[in-house]
Amino acid sequence: MYWSWLRLGAAATALSGVGAGYIVNVDRATRQGQDLGLVLANYFSMFTIVSAILTVGALTAAAVWSMQHPGSSREPFGVALGIAGVTGPVILLGVVFNVLLRGAPSGAALSDSPGIAVMDSYATEVLHVVLPLYLLVDLVFATRRRGLPWWSLSVLIGYPVVWILYTMVRGELTPDPSGATPWWYPYPFLDPHGAGGWMSAFTYIAVLTAALVGIGAIVIAVGRYRERRATTRGAEAPKVGALQA
Repeated sequence: MYWSWLRLGAAATALSGVGAGYIVNVDRATRQGQDLGLVLANYFSMFTIVSAILTVGALTAAAVWSMQHPGSSREPFGVALGIAGVTGPVILLGVVFNVLLRGAPSGAALSDSPGIAVMDSYATEVLHVVLPLYLLVDLVFATRRRGLPWWSLSVLIGYPVVWILYTMVRGELTPDPSGATPWWYPYPFLDPHGAGGWMSAFTYIAVLTAALVGIGAIVIAVGRYRERRATTRGAEAPKVGALQA
């Protein structure tokens, strides 16, 4: 049962990070006279925010199901697929941010408010460090996790692929809220207008997709191993009881 509360706590923490980032973006739009609707549309189009919101939903659904079915041994397939589906992308997100984007200018960079700077830092660390680490711990230690078939790997990479397609099309059609360019991409390595052009953007996409497949395969492998181990222990328990009798 305690894992249910941990999952609800992680979901609430992730949601607070999204909320803090929302406040930072509203402050930036107001302070710089930008189109608030465009700024918020961009904010909720970022992979970090999409992943965080999906994670909140997956963890909450898993926690609620577990509380409603305390006697069941394994979580249902849909719950397992939902958590696995966000685990790989969020872990990859944490790695990418801390390797490629750590130290990049933020929405609070020009703010005179210490509170906004604190919120910006809080959102950054919660969504790019705390949440990925929690999902890693959940993958390895959470009770009642179900192993997934290998074909589910195609589902695990589904929403990141859809997000990439959406982002690359939308980027050319969306102006930067600052007015600096007639295009806007949420992450600089996806911007085809940089020095490397489209080739650089596609190279990053290919590398990240391969990394996502690799991490997704690890997530499935860990879940399958843990289920086999739990099944073996369950089978051995009656034998031990019979010997003691």
